[in-house]
Amino acid sequence: MKTPRVSLRAVYQRLHRRYGPQHWWPGVTAFEVMVGAVLTQNAAWANVERAIANLAAAGSLDAGRIAGMPSARLAELIRPSGYFNVKARRLQNLCRWYLENGGIESLSRLPTGVLRREILAVNGVGPETADDIVLYAFARPVFVIDAYTRRVYSRLGLCRGDESYEALRHMFEHGLRGDARLYNEYHALIVRHAKVACKVRPLCDSCCLAGVCAQVRNVP
Repeated sequence: MKTPRVSLRAVYQRLHRRYGPQHWWPGVTAFEVMVGAVLTQNAAWANVERAIANLAAAGSLDAGRIAGMPSARLAELIRPSGYFNVKARRLQNLCRWYLENGGIESLSRLPTGVLRREILAVNGVGPETADDIVLYAFARPVFVIDAYTRRVYSRLGLCRGDESYEALRHMFEHGLRGDARLYNEYHALIVRHAKVACKVRPLCDSCCLAGVCAQVRNVP
């Protein structure tokens, strides 16, 4: 039986009914969200929270302090997040850029496309991290693509999963034509679903998307 092609909005509605609002991003300030976006790559969020707590306890959850701190000291503070030497360099690069460009107040005046290009130009910042920052710290309508998105939507039959980052981002933004609030909630729901049901070994029997999933419907 051929699986009908489900729309991106229909998937969102199913996920939202199943899990409810996710209230992302878990950060107190826009700057803290930016720090978290760098630290969360290849790390569990619980470990990122430990790293951010270390920075706060040391009085160093501040762009100026992070930028001017010896790299070895910063790496030790963020050690719980993993890859701490690499992340220390990336975080300092981001903080120096942030300070050179006037901080949140000045950066918030940039058009979305310009802001995204500026963040992507920071050494060590890739598209996913940049879009986490643009969406969650600046509340701009860009859709974040991550490994969970590729897994869930390739199983649904809505993408292959090996497309470029930009191709998938444009697919979501063109298909949804939503605002930052929708993209925020949708990305958070995808992460929740991938952790709860659409795991590496999927729990299809309890999946709210099973009825529209190509992988489930094509099982003999």
